[in-house]
Amino acid sequence: MSDLRGIGMTSQRTRDRMVQRLREQRISNEKVLDAMREIPRHLFLDEALAHRAYEDSALPIGYNQTLSQPYIVARMTELLIAGGPLGKVLEVGGGSGYQTAVLAKFAQQVVSIERIKPLQERAREKMRLLGIRNVQLRHGDGTFGLEQMAPYDGILCAAAPTHIPQELIDQLAPGGRLVLPVGDGEEQVLTQVTRLESGIQTQSLERVRFVPMLGGTVK
Repeated sequence: MSDLRGIGMTSQRTRDRMVQRLREQRISNEKVLDAMREIPRHLFLDEALAHRAYEDSALPIGYNQTLSQPYIVARMTELLIAGGPLGKVLEVGGGSGYQTAVLAKFAQQVVSIERIKPLQERAREKMRLLGIRNVQLRHGDGTFGLEQMAPYDGILCAAAPTHIPQELIDQLAPGGRLVLPVGDGEEQVLTQVTRLESGIQTQSLERVRFVPMLGGTVK
């Protein structure tokens, strides 16, 4: 249990400072802030990087992948839940499982797909450690979503395609939201797509930096 609570640079006091910083960055949903405070981000990093877990920076998790900075995790979560209660959510690019664990606080079911098998296995171990039972982890290519389990009330992508995949839009339930970075190179634009009765509404929100969305799988 001491690993979950943290000590020193992973202590509750350090997490509280992170939450205060998120408030200053205009994250205002109290339930999101509570989730960020509660979930031990350091558990999702190698031990050598655990002391940096509550910094406002993206950190490497291996395989040329990163754990998104706390602000981005909180911001994307806040955007996704602003549309109302979430039944089923699809996460594309589960990575270490940190964003997955946050989403699990707000959805009845989270389906998380990750193309790199060792990362998916590591995430499964963390879900078990934290007692999170409403997450289904899949190893696969999430480029085109996961049609067999659609529709989804929310879809969150933790990697950037060069354009918004139509397949992901098609898998949204009515009123559902898709939150993802879009663009070429190292800088993209955080984008929100909402499926309305009248059609699709797309909003470009702010500049972000994510790894590119890649197809295929890694064992």
